[in-house]
Amino acid sequence: MQRYFMNLAYNGTPFHGWQSQPNAISVQSTIEQAMSTILRTPVKITGAGRTDTGVSARRMIAHFDLESPINHTGNLINALNSLLGKNVAVYSITPVHAEAHARFDATSRTYHYYTTHCKSPFFHPLSWQAPPALDYEAMNKAAELLLETDDFTSFAKLHTDNKTNICKVTHAHWHEIANGDGHVFIITADRFLRNMVRAVVGTLVDVGRGKITIDDFRNIIAARNRCSAGTSMPPQALYLWDITYPYYDADNPT
Repeated sequence: MQRYFMNLAYNGTPFHGWQSQPNAISVQSTIEQAMSTILRTPVKITGAGRTDTGVSARRMIAHFDLESPINHTGNLINALNSLLGKNVAVYSITPVHAEAHARFDATSRTYHYYTTHCKSPFFHPLSWQAPPALDYEAMNKAAELLLETDDFTSFAKLHTDNKTNICKVTHAHWHEIANGDGHVFIITADRFLRNMVRAVVGTLVDVGRGKITIDDFRNIIAARNRCSAGTSMPPQALYLWDITYPYYDADNPT
């Protein structure tokens, strides 16, 4: 049995999230169906995470097992990209050791959330049109508090199967986009809870709008109560941007 890592990207707009579910089209089930068709054997894949409905991924890593090794991964990649359509792209398929795990072995994950400052027919489907007067300086001061905490219950989706809400955030900052047309919130952590990034961004936007203070943001974290935090932001502006491993480099997979 040979295990492989797959490096891929997708536009999440037409999918009901990454994870397979009954009566809905997901990224995972779409790839599994394509691989099973090409290889003529059932194939199950395991992703590094579970993005929500409408969330995209600039990079997702998934692993799968095959009884027989692939002789030419390039041929399989080409066949997959032809069959998967325009919303999913497979970049590489790399053999890894038998115990390698796309989810449990990841040491960090990075998400981007994009805002634009003006109405745009080009950016609108994959970003959030922000009000022009957001105070990004205050939002960044509030974001620094995320690096000082480990319990993110206030930003976790309710009634999930999470065994713990402990995460270690190592970067959280709003960066101005080079052309000045918007900002991107970049956040990196060892793991993320369901809906966590969108809830964090929504609460930071409340700071930027002046609805709450930085001290209020600190108190929201301490409350460990999802009802204390802001609303979740729209999913189309969120991207799973990068995933790191101690033994695998997706930019140089071979």
